[in-house]
Amino acid sequence: MAQGFLSRLRVSATVFRLGINLWPPFLGAGIHVTEITPDFRSATVRLRHGLLNRNYFGTHYGGSLFSMTDPFYALLLLHNLPRGYVVWDKASNIEFKVPGRGDVFARFTLTDEQIADVIANTEAGGKYEPTWTIDVVDVDEQIVATVAKTLYIRRKRDSDKLAPK
Repeated sequence: MAQGFLSRLRVSATVFRLGINLWPPFLGAGIHVTEITPDFRSATVRLRHGLLNRNYFGTHYGGSLFSMTDPFYALLLLHNLPRGYVVWDKASNIEFKVPGRGDVFARFTLTDEQIADVIANTEAGGKYEPTWTIDVVDVDEQIVATVAKTLYIRRKRDSDKLAPK
């Protein structure tokens, strides 16, 4: 999704948030993006606790917890890099800490240091694969799960730019 239609448009954060909240996998799972800052440096995502995302034990289904973190670091980064970058989610790992019994939240923040690090490590045209973590927390800020996201980032090669769209 990070390389899709919306990423090429460079829409406002508000329009992007409204669009992603209508994305069927998020809509069906009870995942709601509550905020994306205008500079695409921060996003807050909520997972409602409902009948469609509970497991056998009445707690959050792990796949829904995982899904709520899926595209956000890649999307935020893509909007903060100069045009001409490829950004993908490459790998993820989730560590469950405590059962999630109510609404849970993930707050993604992209720092100046992270952006500068990406640019410095892709300057020569090579790939860069940083791993960043995000905590999923409940309303009391107790950590329900920690997700490690590995991104694949590189500057587009000239051959990528010439490929048919």
